[in-house]
Amino acid sequence: MFEDPIVEEVRRVRQEYARRFNYDLHAIAADLRKQEQDHPERLVSFPPKSPRKSKHARAL
Repeated sequence: MFEDPIVEEVRRVRQEYARRFNYDLHAIAADLRKQEQDHPERLVSFPPKSPRKSKHARAL
């Protein structure tokens, strides 16, 4: 099976990051929230999309 070096690197980094917090999801989430606050310029947000009307939608 083909092994992609980029995928392997992402998996390795993810594993190391989780290990830093003893695989505690609450601690990981808290760290991510802190990073968001410390670096708001790295966040991307888009305006909400308006719902599309389907051609097949039935009128009530």
